[in-house]
Amino acid sequence: MATKRMNVLVYSGNGSTIESVRHCVYSLRRLLSPHYAVIPVSGDAVIKEPWTASCALFVMPGGADLGYCRTLNGEGNRRITQFVERGGAYFGFCAGGYYASRRCEFEVGNPKLEVVGDRELAFYPGTCRGLAFPGFVYHSEQGARDAELKIDKTVLTEGAVPEIFKSYYNGGGVFVDAPKYKGRGVEILASYTEKLHVEPGEGAAAIVYCKVGDGAAILTGPHPEFAAVNLDPKADAADFRRVIDSLAQDDKPRTDFVKACLNKLGLQVNQEQTTVPSLSRLHLTSMRPPDTSKIVNDLRDIIVTEDGEEYIKDENDTFHLEKPSAWSLGKLNDALMEDQNDKTDQDDGAEDRILDYSTVVKRMIIHEKEHPTSKETPYFNHHAYFANLKHYQSASKDVNPDFGRDLLYGEVVTSTNTMLEKNTQLLRRLPSGFTATATVQVAGRGRGTNVWVSPAGSLMFSLVVRHDMSLMPQAPVVFLQYLAALAIVEGINSYDTGYRDFPIKLKWPNDIYARDPSQSSSSKSYVKIGGILVNSHYSSTEYLSVVGIGLNTTNALPTTSLAALTPAHLPAITPEKLLARLVTTFSSLYSRFRMAGFDREFEEMYYKYWLHTDQIVTLEAEGGIKARIKGITRDWGLLIAEELGWEDRPTGKILQLQSDSNSFDFFKGLLKRKV
Repeated sequence: MATKRMNVLVYSGNGSTIESVRHCVYSLRRLLSPHYAVIPVSGDAVIKEPWTASCALFVMPGGADLGYCRTLNGEGNRRITQFVERGGAYFGFCAGGYYASRRCEFEVGNPKLEVVGDRELAFYPGTCRGLAFPGFVYHSEQGARDAELKIDKTVLTEGAVPEIFKSYYNGGGVFVDAPKYKGRGVEILASYTEKLHVEPGEGAAAIVYCKVGDGAAILTGPHPEFAAVNLDPKADAADFRRVIDSLAQDDKPRTDFVKACLNKLGLQVNQEQTTVPSLSRLHLTSMRPPDTSKIVNDLRDIIVTEDGEEYIKDENDTFHLEKPSAWSLGKLNDALMEDQNDKTDQDDGAEDRILDYSTVVKRMIIHEKEHPTSKETPYFNHHAYFANLKHYQSASKDVNPDFGRDLLYGEVVTSTNTMLEKNTQLLRRLPSGFTATATVQVAGRGRGTNVWVSPAGSLMFSLVVRHDMSLMPQAPVVFLQYLAALAIVEGINSYDTGYRDFPIKLKWPNDIYARDPSQSSSSKSYVKIGGILVNSHYSSTEYLSVVGIGLNTTNALPTTSLAALTPAHLPAITPEKLLARLVTTFSSLYSRFRMAGFDREFEEMYYKYWLHTDQIVTLEAEGGIKARIKGITRDWGLLIAEELGWEDRPTGKILQLQSDSNSFDFFKGLLKRKV
């Protein structure tokens, strides 16, 4: 059973710089979405997480390669090498190019900057030597320049490849004697055209392609991933504004070159660049619109007034509260000047740049008289949502009518989980069952530090759950992730007539998998279509939890969706109806859980859908011993594993593993300890 390579991982650990990581993520998301999820990844995750099976490309950004060495030498580099040799791809920019060469020579003879030594990855079999051009200063644009590159179109043959273009350069090297390694799988993709500061040997290779086992690597000296629009014209460096203007003129050939490189590494690239969407207004309403005023009243003590306008200034975000009926003529004029998608975070809609979303004021419209119209929220029908919510509530038992009653919706948001969980003043005043949903997330959150763009076609929502401390003995809060998983499968199976046996399964502890529709109906091949993230805060007498759920509903990429699995004769899945069904299902399950805990009935329901019954795994954290998965404990939701000995016979030793400290690679049968 194989898993689809859908992730592009950008190293963001020790040695990387924030700016280089952001430039990588920005450019790669524009070129690779929605085919891949571009995700920053820490050094610990590279070493300890089971990332290789689902990764299409590993990216090492600019920074300082000694920091990379300190973190990844040994096990980290072993895993990266194995990943590439077995068919993966590596893209190393600047410091990532030095790092993946057999030898790094940086400012030899300069006591303040000199870095010299052999490197473990050695994808390029020779030396990367720098500075290619003088003047480099760490964390500065003093040595930045618009380096001219000449492209070898005989080795880059796909797409509109330029012959010459200018690329941002700041501290990179030259790949010494690159033509001599042609017989070892090295190809020169681009060469410097200007006189170099160091001896380049034969040629002046700026960017090289290296065949590595069944995979490949591309290493660069300059930064072709840097877009001029994201460079700071106010940087304290002589002539830097001219450099930016020069790079801006060559932005299209630069982008075409990066596309060609990604194609050469075997990735599926968008023909048209995907812009990172702008944030939209938020819409707050209730099943009965007048009830929205109660939420606002509960927030009154954290609302501040400035120049006659109301704001909530919380830890992560600032929200500007507006009422449709109270718009001034000035606001109306501003709104009419905005584009049809009602965006809020860009002054110039033609300019697509890196944004710090935490600094963008989120505009929240309070709907106390009527639900938002289809013109205000063209991608979400509030009337359909509340009608379906009411229908499912009347048809279900044990449903708490508060769940899903109050709704915050945005067409484009950062992350529904972030908006609730990271703004604790807001969170503490929201009722249990409050729901936030979006059509697109530009900074969706996963376990750990994972962040990604969640495309249109996904159902993304977060629920507030106020779990009283008195419930903890029989109903521990850790089970919320299991209830959410059950709500997804049970909710889909009861979505409408004909959905009862939908081919959807659970992977411990928080992923949703479905049968791969590209395989035969009898196939046991599964792909991930959803995930769950639960964050909990202890607050005196209760746990304040935010249950986040993301589910591929109609988007076919990067894996598959519910729509692709739905037979043609069944009613189509809509986000409004599905959200209503999942919220009411979770509410019903949670009501039962509060009374009975995770009892035998819950346990049997969970095992009915999960993928792991009697699966044999390797416990890397326990020295590589083999074990058979037997289930989860009903007291704290721990994974039960039975140790196996000779010929896979039980030894009698039982292990209990926590979901927050272990990760499970279902497809490789590996259970790893997380840090």
